[in-house]
Amino acid sequence: MILAWNISVFVLGLLIFGATLRLMMGPTAPDRVVALDAINTLVVAIMIVLGAVYKQTVFVDVAIVYALLSFVGTLFIARFLKRNYL
Repeated sequence: MILAWNISVFVLGLLIFGATLRLMMGPTAPDRVVALDAINTLVVAIMIVLGAVYKQTVFVDVAIVYALLSFVGTLFIARFLKRNYL
């Protein structure tokens, strides 16, 4: 049973690695923003999976706060890019 959770966290980690490559090599700033947002979403998913594995609600609480801050940060970056690129 625990092996399935480990595999899912490992796959999410691989996806984070792929998004990190896009973050570093992205040809434009919007590509990098999308990659950063994808990384944040995957981190939230990992926190929720770990919360389910260890039966700790604190992981879910932290994931909710992290997702909210990530959303606000993405909005701020999008506004900055809109102001500089349009």
